[in-house]
Amino acid sequence: MTIHIKTAEEQDLMRVAGRLTADVLDMIGPYVKPGISTNELDQICHDYIVDTQQAIPAPLNYRGFPKSTCTSVNHVVCHGIPSDKKLRNGDCINIDITVIKDGLHGDSSRMFHVGKPNVQAQRTAQIAYEAMLEGIRQVRPGAMLGDIGQAIQSYVEARHCSVVREYCGHGIGRGFHEDPQVLHYARNDKGIEIKPGMAFTIEPMVNAGKRHVRLLPDGWTVVTKDHSLSAQWEHTILITDTGHEILTLGAEDRAG
Repeated sequence: MTIHIKTAEEQDLMRVAGRLTADVLDMIGPYVKPGISTNELDQICHDYIVDTQQAIPAPLNYRGFPKSTCTSVNHVVCHGIPSDKKLRNGDCINIDITVIKDGLHGDSSRMFHVGKPNVQAQRTAQIAYEAMLEGIRQVRPGAMLGDIGQAIQSYVEARHCSVVREYCGHGIGRGFHEDPQVLHYARNDKGIEIKPGMAFTIEPMVNAGKRHVRLLPDGWTVVTKDHSLSAQWEHTILITDTGHEILTLGAEDRAG
């Protein structure tokens, strides 16, 4: 395992990439309405990243992924490929954005509700959001990486939901996916010590039903086996000398 400790210059560039990533999610929110397709949302995000931000959408052509964003609707857990299928009232959707600016990555995702929110979808999304925050609260120098997964799993399962185990957070910087892996569940192995200059994502995927998932034949789209709703939130975290910094906060959270 090779963990890249970010230099001061790289940290500053990651702050920029993180802010741009959050700006895309702030921008796209008002477009998430019944009748729009995920392809249309993807195109709006692509044009904003390329034309307005003068940046690069990292997912496009990454290991063959065909689009600039991941759009995961209802029981899709992650890596949903944008398509011509239109969103309907009551749907929930995760939009996952990764922006490359000056060689550094920012990575974040949010849940959006389409039209009138579905009560179960609201609840699952809220639990996933709070679970992410519980994980982030563990991040400081001297803590262990396993503390994050322990906190997330405990929070989610106490609320009778489940945490997906096949996919996890990851180191990030000049690479889209770097070491270390950041698990969202507990193991006996507490993992490595968290140190200043590390950067990684925390992105728990929470299912309203059981944790089991399956990969669709397209090789990307992951769905819940029991067809239950799934929700996910993601932030990029930089470890500082005294704690951590969330690099992908949206304008509303920055103002707060």
